[in-house]
Amino acid sequence: MEQFQGCPGSQMHDFSDKEDKGTQEAAGKVESQLRQWPIQMHLISPTAPYYQGADVLLTADCVGYAHGDFHREYLKGKSIAIACPKLDEGQDIYQEKIQSLLEDAKINTLTVLIMQVPCCMGLLSLTRQAVQASQRKVPIKCVVVGVQGEILQDEWVSD
Repeated sequence: MEQFQGCPGSQMHDFSDKEDKGTQEAAGKVESQLRQWPIQMHLISPTAPYYQGADVLLTADCVGYAHGDFHREYLKGKSIAIACPKLDEGQDIYQEKIQSLLEDAKINTLTVLIMQVPCCMGLLSLTRQAVQASQRKVPIKCVVVGVQGEILQDEWVSD
């Protein structure tokens, strides 16, 4: 057996033989819960009207693909920003934008939704740095999603 070298988040997993657990298909077309555009952190403006006083979801790019009910369970009723803490450049800008969401947009809550892989913890770390630098504090929730879509952690964090 070949030993895997490198980042655990890049390790190959094959779920093609995953047993169908009787997941119910939605009756009819499932509507997107996306309320705004753009959503990528480099493109968003924290002063956009849809962030003002909002409950915001800051999510790692992969989460929406891994978690089967992402729209209904997490995106519904929230404004969103997405980022990849491993591949995106200019993450200092991300910290500034998160701080601006806290201070300028005066968001209500911030949910950080990340994958279980180590590199995703960078998004929570950026959020914590922004919170520490901010004059305004808001409730922060961290949700960790497993690589097969299961919720591994769901808790309010404080800094």
